[in-house]
Amino acid sequence: MPTYAYACKDCDHAFDIVQSFSDSSLTECPECKGALRKKFNSVGVVFKGSGFYRTDSRDAKGSTVSAAPASSAAPAAPAAAPAPAAATAAAAS
Repeated sequence: MPTYAYACKDCDHAFDIVQSFSDSSLTECPECKGALRKKFNSVGVVFKGSGFYRTDSRDAKGSTVSAAPASSAAPAAPAAAPAPAAATAAAAS
């Protein structure tokens, strides 16, 4: 179950409480009976590295899909942009 942080808007009392996802948020301060607000903190998970792939956790012998080497993959050519309508009409005159 996650831990949520709350702070009172009136008396600045701050506390943490363990609640289920299905529990409703607290609205009343236990100290002064004032209005509470839920505090949001940054997430403690950081993904580092070049990426995560479907085959990362599999044994190479058991895999039926072979990965293409990175050096053989050629970048795709950009698609040609259509000419603006004004330029096309001027060329046709």
